[in-house]
Amino acid sequence: MKALKGEVQQGVRQLELPSEIQSDKAPDRTGFGTMLKSAVDQVHEQQQVANNMRESYERGDPGIDLPQVMIQAQKASVSFQAMVQVRNRLVSAYEEISKMPI
Repeated sequence: MKALKGEVQQGVRQLELPSEIQSDKAPDRTGFGTMLKSAVDQVHEQQQVANNMRESYERGDPGIDLPQVMIQAQKASVSFQAMVQVRNRLVSAYEEISKMPI
């Protein structure tokens, strides 16, 4: 207790950060455009997979079941709807910003 009181009276000492925070490498930073492009690419990939599965089912591929096709189609649909909602929010934010007085 006396040692702690002595440290307080001497002033604030340097705090040491945990080792995972002290790393010298810079954090991996990606731009917003890169993240948006990645999201659009993932949606596109989902749609391609759904279309390929649908075509395989239509050709009679024995490894593809109807439930698999429907689940993949729903995944593609939901991801596309989410992307459209993000786009709508971005357009809305852009319109608000453009209406602001300079």
